[in-house]
Amino acid sequence: MVTGEEKTSILIIDDEVGIRTALLRKFTSEGYLCDESGNAGEALEKLRTRPIDLVILDIRMPGRSGNELLIDIKQDYPDTAVIMSTAIADTDIIIECMREGANDYIVKPFDLSEITLSVKKALRTRELELKVKEYQQQLEQKVEEQTREIRSIFLGAIESLVVALEAKDGYTAGHSRRVTEMVLKLGQILGLSDDEMEDLRWGALLHDIGKIAIDPAIQNKVTKLTPAEYNSIMAHAREGSRIVKPLTNKTVVDMIAHHHDHFDGEGFHQDVTGEQIPLGARIIAVADTFDAMTSDRPYRVAMSAEESVAEIEQCAGTQLDPVVVKALLEITGLQQSLSGSTLTPSA
Repeated sequence: MVTGEEKTSILIIDDEVGIRTALLRKFTSEGYLCDESGNAGEALEKLRTRPIDLVILDIRMPGRSGNELLIDIKQDYPDTAVIMSTAIADTDIIIECMREGANDYIVKPFDLSEITLSVKKALRTRELELKVKEYQQQLEQKVEEQTREIRSIFLGAIESLVVALEAKDGYTAGHSRRVTEMVLKLGQILGLSDDEMEDLRWGALLHDIGKIAIDPAIQNKVTKLTPAEYNSIMAHAREGSRIVKPLTNKTVVDMIAHHHDHFDGEGFHQDVTGEQIPLGARIIAVADTFDAMTSDRPYRVAMSAEESVAEIEQCAGTQLDPVVVKALLEITGLQQSLSGSTLTPSA
């Protein structure tokens, strides 16, 4: 036990004034910071007011019983030690109290030296539990940090692979990097949290990793794709999600899997629609479409930003999420008043 402002605090809860007074006098003389309550309502108010290290709680009280109050205390203040006191040594009740988290119990009439030992024992147990809890938190934090580091290394390696793959194709070089820059701007406008932004960054960087499985001759074809070739290209989203699944979380995996889904549900082998589509996937879809349209491709020259935005705005609510499209208009400073078009999926 320490002195001053760091004194160990004890709350005595009992409907008998004499018992409260005796315990209050005893533990105050022992150097504890003591308080008392005659009923559950008053006790809960004091628990809400300041931290209590240990509670001595009478089982049988008018109104709410000590058993019921014990449950509230252990639920809302799990670090508070509780010693139950009872005038009737009912084994079933005592067992139930211990099951609900009580540290110990004492039977009235009790010897003050006996309850003093019980208090010291409960406080030592509490101190040990707090140290174990702190150690576990530190350990979990280290594990989490190491997991993030390992994850970052793996994903970084895949990112390098994406960059290398894109570098082989003059038409798509830098595509994933540009899409990532765009989705982060969109995410900021849409008010995403730091964790959501981090997931979005990885989803955007890796959204086209599945193209590693596509025949380059199909990707670079200048004439119209056959149905089989089109299906091969569109399958890259699901293939990409399969590749990254062992390396990242479900949020990123789902972004990659659904980034070609249409907002109206009319996409390639699509099983979700509207806001059921992960938000990250809807954001990537807009950025991916904008970058594809403003870049040269084997089958067409790049469109201007103005032309691209006009096409994209026409597809708000059908192919693309109108909320994300609105955010794109805010970023580009361009806005059209058109509707009713269908975009060609970016390759």
